Amino acid sequence: MTSLTAANAADLVAALLFILSLAGLSQHRTARSGVAFGIAGMALALAATVIVASRSISAGAVTLIVVSMALGGAIGLWRAKRVEMTEMPELIAVLHSFVGLAAVLVGWNSYLEVEAHGAAQTAVASDLLGIHHAEVFIGIFIGAVTFTGSIVAFLKLSARIASRPLMLPGKNALNLGALGAFVGLTVWFTVSPGLGLVIAVTVLALALGWHLVASIGGGDMPVVVSMLNSYSGWAAAAAGFLLDNNLLIVTGALVGSSGAYLSYIMCKAMNRSFVSVIAGGFGVEAPAGGGSGEEEGEHREVQAAEAAELLAGARSVVITPGYGMAVAQAQHPVAELTRRLRERGVQVRFGVHPVAGRLPGHMNVLLAEAKVPYDIVLEMDEINDDFAATDVVLVIGANDTVNPAAEEDPSSPIAGMPVLKVWEAGQVIVFKRSMASGYAGVQNPLFFRENSSMLFGDAKQSTEQILTALDALTPVGAGR
Repeated sequence: MTSLTAANAADLVAALLFILSLAGLSQHRTARSGVAFGIAGMALALAATVIVASRSISAGAVTLIVVSMALGGAIGLWRAKRVEMTEMPELIAVLHSFVGLAAVLVGWNSYLEVEAHGAAQTAVASDLLGIHHAEVFIGIFIGAVTFTGSIVAFLKLSARIASRPLMLPGKNALNLGALGAFVGLTVWFTVSPGLGLVIAVTVLALALGWHLVASIGGGDMPVVVSMLNSYSGWAAAAAGFLLDNNLLIVTGALVGSSGAYLSYIMCKAMNRSFVSVIAGGFGVEAPAGGGSGEEEGEHREVQAAEAAELLAGARSVVITPGYGMAVAQAQHPVAELTRRLRERGVQVRFGVHPVAGRLPGHMNVLLAEAKVPYDIVLEMDEINDDFAATDVVLVIGANDTVNPAAEEDPSSPIAGMPVLKVWEAGQVIVFKRSMASGYAGVQNPLFFRENSSMLFGDAKQSTEQILTALDALTPVGAGR
């Protein structure tokens, strides 16, 4: 077996490992094996790539590749160890930007390589050369959109820029015009390639990527993260065509299609148009009124001891976590509170909104980390009909996902988005640091309902105070 055939075989095995990885990551119980399959596949793919490269380049170049891989791996491990779970969305957005930038650089290099050798020396038929030019243009376009879009997503997720959507006059026409210009430039470049056209499409795509994500509001940012994941996959696939790397094509297609499907599922859960979101909020205009961040009434406050009494006397409790729980790292005391209440005979369940937090599956990962049983963690559709029969709901760091304005205020920016109907419960206790609006910048009328009380402070400390107060109450089993 030659080194080339061995590398091709390794590519096939790596592709199968990536498919097994996706299958494993689809369930909690098999997630660890899914990660292991993915790591094994990537290690095999990198080794195969170095083997193929070593056949056509010098030993010094191979050494540079290996050193670069080692340096990148070291930086990746360093960041992975330091990053908090709350910073995962920002980290993923930055990683997507790297994929996009790599695709742009591959496209530029591929064009310059062909031009340097001249069309006559490439031994490529003119029709195939035209296909190559189209691949270059498409790869640069997708990569550049992914690059700047991911940078804007990072800035929004890390609160370095405002999360509200950018509403430029005629923004829909700008997006459609940019796409039309890309199609025209692609045809022009295929017929008559030139460096000026490559520069033009790069600038156009960079601007479009920035505008697409800047036009999307904070409430839709979880979908944006998933959407950029899809974009990065297609950018990788485009780079695979340019590099004649079948594994990169397969891997990019897997990431691109799975990311697009996840975005579709999330949009459906949020009652958002998939086309609207991926087009940068196409068709979504600023609300005519309402949806402000101003307070709409008087709120009531509750202390940890009072909350403990309510929970001890309840028969059914539902906990709805949000990004605030992740920020406070309150998942472990929340898990302990769940265990203590269940020991008292209280039915405790979790209601997780599809876009709770700022990353798909964020809350599920935190709860699994804290050893919360999988069978009491329910999705929105599974728990929503049970709130009317629930005694107490604890809203821990959630805001937009429990906002009744989504159903009651047609002018709200989140109007029509399915939410957890926590206000139907007997009592609602909201854990928050202040009365500030949520990430979407929309005030929540839930805070001013007669059956709602605010427990101000750090969610972790508040939960620990409730645990202390709960211990001081009637011992387990004494009152039942």
